[in-house]
Amino acid sequence: MMILSELGKTIKQLRQQKGISQETLAQQCGISRATLSKLENGYIANISIVTINQILCFLGYEIDIKPTNPFRTN
Repeated sequence: MMILSELGKTIKQLRQQKGISQETLAQQCGISRATLSKLENGYIANISIVTINQILCFLGYEIDIKPTNPFRTN
């Protein structure tokens, strides 16, 4: 399970593992390099879920929704 505050750090690690520059990833996802840098450094407040999905798709990953507590019943 990933904590939301770790999302940017994880994206940075995936990007670096694939040898992709911030500039290339930003261009491919239609955002500025500065916006990507902010995301990678934990500033995610102004980035849409669509943009995050585009970044993850480019890196070969997807968003997956899971329950936070599988033993919890409603």
